[in-house]
Amino acid sequence: MKLVFAGTPEVAVPALDALIASGRHEVAAVVTRPDAPAGRGRRLVASPVAARAEEAGIEVLKPVKPRDEQFLARLREIAPDCCPVVAYGALLPKVALDIPVHGWVNLHFSLLPAWRGAAPVQHAVMAGDEITGASTFLIEEGLDSGPVYGTVTEEVRPTDTSGDLLTRLAFAGSGLLAATMDGIEDGSLKAVPQPADGISLAPKITVEMAHVDWAAPALRVDRVVRGCTPAPGAWTVFRGERLKLVQAALVADRTDLAPGELSVAKNNVYVGTGSHAVELLWVQPQGKKPMRGADWARGVRIAPGERLGAADVR
Repeated sequence: MKLVFAGTPEVAVPALDALIASGRHEVAAVVTRPDAPAGRGRRLVASPVAARAEEAGIEVLKPVKPRDEQFLARLREIAPDCCPVVAYGALLPKVALDIPVHGWVNLHFSLLPAWRGAAPVQHAVMAGDEITGASTFLIEEGLDSGPVYGTVTEEVRPTDTSGDLLTRLAFAGSGLLAATMDGIEDGSLKAVPQPADGISLAPKITVEMAHVDWAAPALRVDRVVRGCTPAPGAWTVFRGERLKLVQAALVADRTDLAPGELSVAKNNVYVGTGSHAVELLWVQPQGKKPMRGADWARGVRIAPGERLGAADVR
């Protein structure tokens, strides 16, 4: 088939690579979000997908909105058979959805209908799911509601951050997307409607959702930290300023600390929760680079009984 691939971030690159490498289909063009400011100088930088496509000599389309007439006209000229999508980042209008013969097929990082929305992996980690996966489905106008072509499953490991899990799913999903294109092309694969039950939503993680509640059980605190890593980053408050929580660990044998209460040992710093303590392995103070929790604790000289989350952010 002639394909037009749509995607933007680094997590979409393995799927583009798989389609390029398959040799069975032609990736005629790539659709991605416009260049965005990045770094200290806020210089405009092409998306990872755009950079990979340019490297491969593939035409790159960067519409401000996918309903722009110039973009739609070019898409009609290319006349793709199918448009595979991975984390493109913009809502596709019906006029665009109707152009390819076999529609737009999305690789979504959950086992649909679970975790429909922008942040399925983060929500799976934060909810304590033991199994998740990826699905390919035909995009409709509803939110991740179209019929499903195929799935792969992936175990959520006890120490997985959302970044760890998303990396594995990106590579497992790339094979699924390539196989889905093959099945659509030879007619061996038919999309099956999603079940009406088991639907859960995964909206974008807000800064407030990443705010750690120390009165919650330790398991919940651990899941929030892992689910919000690397972005947007779990956080708390210390002496009126935000403290980012980069990595924590459960400590089942410490139940003597009140929620948020800090305890410093020679090479460790612990904080109480609504159940047992967690150890702060890595933190990032406001305006500074990530550092080991014990190094941070020594630097700020924590007073006996001092707590995290005890004051408003300045």
